[in-house]
Amino acid sequence: MTDPLHAIPLSEIDEHALPRDRGSIDPEAQDELEISILTTGLRQPIEVWELSTPDETHKYGLISGYRRLSAAKALKHDTIPAFVRTPRDISDALATMVSENEIRAQISPWEKGGLIIDCLASELFDTEDGAINALFGTLSRQKKARLRSITTVVQVFDGALTSPELLSIARIERLAAALRAGWEGLLLDALRTSPSDTLEGQWAALEPAIDEALNPRHNESAPGTRRAPKRSIKYKNALQIRRELTRSGWILRFSGPEAKTPGLMDDVMDHIERLFAEER
Repeated sequence: MTDPLHAIPLSEIDEHALPRDRGSIDPEAQDELEISILTTGLRQPIEVWELSTPDETHKYGLISGYRRLSAAKALKHDTIPAFVRTPRDISDALATMVSENEIRAQISPWEKGGLIIDCLASELFDTEDGAINALFGTLSRQKKARLRSITTVVQVFDGALTSPELLSIARIERLAAALRAGWEGLLLDALRTSPSDTLEGQWAALEPAIDEALNPRHNESAPGTRRAPKRSIKYKNALQIRRELTRSGWILRFSGPEAKTPGLMDDVMDHIERLFAEER
């Protein structure tokens, strides 16, 4: 028997009753959806469930159809066609939401990791593996392992990157491998001292540290471990010097307010010249 369709007031639907797996909406795609709804109507109803403890405003929680609900609100609709589902529990509702988004508009790797973290923070699952198995149970063992890497990266870099949902899975896995190698501090330092506020600029700042982390030279130890080479020097917050590996050799990067001190580079160059002159 097909579930009946209801016309539910938009004001009665809590779109944040569940942790959402979509952290951002593509404005161009959203505009296209609004035009489609305006000209031909809503072709696919949303899915909601009746809240067991409704508040003064909301009677239903949104399961799937976040973009459609947002479009209906933007178009000043009063109601929206919806199926009222009866999920077994919150985790069942979350799994339905994830499945629907995978089919319609696949969410980014970063957003998947963010959803897992949000669910753990809300104590909807006891463990990371429990959340992954409930939300992404149909994935292969390899893809579930990849989700663990994604979650690790989101935990460390959440709030530090611009538009992280645009990161490819390949870049996220490189970051995860560098974190496993013990490079968290230097990676975050590279971001903090980067002058760029774009994702590509931030990635360019991270790349030298990632390359060194994933390609250790002469069995060098990871940062913070015994016999690790000196990779960064910080003088309070005024000056930081970090060495970086490039294709042609090493560079020293000076950052912080004192890095622009007049004569600093001249003093450094003079010292290096004396150092090598003594060796000759």
